[in-house]
Amino acid sequence: MSETTNSPTPIEVPVRTKGWQSMVMVVCAGFMCLAQTAFAAQRFGQDSAVYVWMVFCMLVAFAIGFLLLARSRYPRATFVAACVVVLVFPYDPILALMALTALLARRNDMKTTVRAIVAGGFVTLAAQVRDALRPPEASIWHMVFAKPDTGSQYGTDIIMLADDRTIVITAIVAALLELAIATLAGLHIRSRALASLATAKADAADAQVEQLKTTIDSQQLADAIAAEAHDTLAHSLSLLALNASALQAESKKLAAEAGSLDAGQLAGQASRIADKTEEIRKQAAGALDEAHSVIDMLRHPEQAKAQLAPSDETSLTRESLDALLGDARAAGMRLNTWIDIQQLGQLNRETGKIAYRVLQEGLTNASRHAPGAPVSVELTVNPTVGVHAHVSNPTNPSVPAASADATRPAMDSKNAFRTGAGLPGLAERVRQAGGTCRFGFDARHAFHVDVQLPWVE
Repeated sequence: MSETTNSPTPIEVPVRTKGWQSMVMVVCAGFMCLAQTAFAAQRFGQDSAVYVWMVFCMLVAFAIGFLLLARSRYPRATFVAACVVVLVFPYDPILALMALTALLARRNDMKTTVRAIVAGGFVTLAAQVRDALRPPEASIWHMVFAKPDTGSQYGTDIIMLADDRTIVITAIVAALLELAIATLAGLHIRSRALASLATAKADAADAQVEQLKTTIDSQQLADAIAAEAHDTLAHSLSLLALNASALQAESKKLAAEAGSLDAGQLAGQASRIADKTEEIRKQAAGALDEAHSVIDMLRHPEQAKAQLAPSDETSLTRESLDALLGDARAAGMRLNTWIDIQQLGQLNRETGKIAYRVLQEGLTNASRHAPGAPVSVELTVNPTVGVHAHVSNPTNPSVPAASADATRPAMDSKNAFRTGAGLPGLAERVRQAGGTCRFGFDARHAFHVDVQLPWVE
């Protein structure tokens, strides 16, 4: 089984080189190789076989620089080929040094770095010492240390200003300096490329985070709109259905008693039916307005946050509480209320909105699942207790009861029949506000919604 080790940085480093830089490298490498070969050829006569080899080397020198064009795609192969060429041909080591720089810049593993530096150092030393050991007329290093105006071109013997030992040592030092410069250049290019790569990755990560944040914000906004639609429309439609049921009952009663009622009684029954009809009309109009509001939020999400912000109608105020309980009673619900409110004006409006939605959801569930049953509403609001809301109503005894006592609702939401997304969504909002929400049946088949919110000013 093979074992892989994850490296914190990539082995292959993407390095971009401009075209003009590559052409400068090609020209410089070709010129230096040609110059080195030209000096080396001066020690051989034109009738010598070695001279033919030197001519061939000079011809190759014109094109050898183009080997560096392959350094981006094949840096290792280019370096190996350059080292072989410098050792076989009488060329300057600049070709191998340029290939070394390219390899160090594009490969980030330590093994390759060490091997390349050792190989490049050997080739550079060999090429420089090879030139230093040639006869004075065939050596560039000897020309550097030659006395001016001496040599065959001046018709005199060349006079050296330093001995061969000094020239060789100088060539070795120069080779080491060239190796150091090539190595540092490659490492510098690599570090810049890695920094650029890290910056690009960081920018990509930032863009991904921003995109994810936008997605999350959009999802949170969609969830908020869905919760708002459920809270408002479900409550209005439940009251509408409750009033319609009451109207249906009144109509059946009137039809059954029509023959035994006098004109005054008929007028009273008709008046009550008319009142119920008006209530239904108002509630239908309100539900339609709420539907339009939700549609507007979906069409204009940039304005949805402002529409979702707590208002006097959607937050817990004395007026909104009276309107909520009044609408429920007008729809025929039998409410038993126990209200204890203190310093309500100091309560945070977001917390107040959640508390208002708790009461609204509790009444909606009671009207849907236990129509006609009495509903108990308890609300305590003060800085000491925080916000405590409790809504309970009896249900059909056939519904399975939770194994809990009569005063404490069960925590298992499986016992809450057909609660839909309303109560679980409400519980999540309460949890995010730092509160607790419990709902479920007790042993007497009564359904409870119990919410505790912290006091936030």
